[in-house]
Parts: sequence; C-alpha cells; structure tokens
Amino acid sequence: MDRIVIADDHPLFRAALSTAMARASPDVVIEETSSLAGARAALATGPVDLLLLDLKLSDSEGFAGLAGIRADFPAAPVAIVSASDDEGTVRRALAFGAAGFIPKSASLETMAEALGSILGGDIWAPALSELEPGESMESRIASLTPSQLKILIGLQQGRLNKQIAFDLGVTEATIKAHLTGVFRKLGVHNRTQAVIAAQALTTDI
Repeated sequence: MDRIVIADDHPLFRAALSTAMARASPDVVIEETSSLAGARAALATGPVDLLLLDLKLSDSEGFAGLAGIRADFPAAPVAIVSASDDEGTVRRALAFGAAGFIPKSASLETMAEALGSILGGDIWAPALSELEPGESMESRIASLTPSQLKILIGLQQGRLNKQIAFDLGVTEATIKAHLTGVFRKLGVHNRTQAVIAAQALTTDI
C-alpha cells in the first residue's frame, strides 16, 4: 500500500489532492501536513512512496526545500504542486530533481493522471517534451552530492566553515575539501560566486 505525504498550507487544496490521489490509486495511505518541517518529520518515520510538496510554505523559501529533501531523503520521490506554473518554474523544479510538477490550476482529472504517472515511475509535467532541463545553474546545483548541497546551503546562510563543519559533524578540513568540489561543479572560483549561484534556489517563483 502506497504511503503519500501532502505538504501544502491550504486545507482545501490538500483535500483536492487527496481526492485526485484516491482516483489515481484507491489503496493509498495519505498523510497531510502544512509545513516543510512536517514533511521532513513524516519522511523520517519511514519510507514514503510520494511527497507532494508546495513550493511556498511558511518555513520553506523557493526551491531550497525541494533541494534539501532530495539531499536528505534521496529515495523519496517528490512532486511539486504550485500555483506558479510558468515554464521557467517547471524547468527549475525538474532540474532540482522533482519527479513531476502539477499546477494547482489543473483539473482533478489531470491531477489524477499526473499522480498515476508519477507513482508508476514516470516524470510528469505540463508540456514535458518542451521542458528538458539544460545545463543551467539549477542542473549544476542538482548534480551536487548531498553533503555538497548542505555545504552550499550553509554558505548561502552566511555560515563559516567551522559552523558548517559542526552542523554536519565533520572537520573543517573536510568542509574545505568539499568546497573544492562544489566550486568545480558550479563553475565558480570562490565563496562569493557560490553564494550568488545559490540564489537559483530561492529566486523567481
């Protein structure tokens, strides 16, 4: 039986997603939460077959929530549900590793179709053939390892190497070694440029 987690701060839309999910797969266990922290807590308790994640939650800014979950729970498929459904937003969600993108403006029938496809292992998004993610900064960030992504987010938050090392339970030398890889993958040369690149996690949604 599939375990589905819906993370959205609008109760009516959570209900709509639950209805669509019941159409796509009647035998599912659905858990609802209104925050990124709640989604993380659900993921931490056991395997989740699909997380439906709103891009705009009270405790999540932009794509940082998606990127963080993909880093910490790589086995859990994450589909984005959002009212911001322009082509650029969809492209960036897929580049950051989303298993699909469902516009909030979609009909229940379309949502059910999308959810069925995603649960079946496919990637679903509006006009998917036109939305192949290229070698954008988003795809470069998505290529980072979980540890490298956590370090990049630490840089973005203005934390020092020793603070990031403490957060991750490693030495400063390890952080410095990882930074080399982060800079190389992002195509930058220093911390300032890396922080600028990391703005792709939070802007324009």
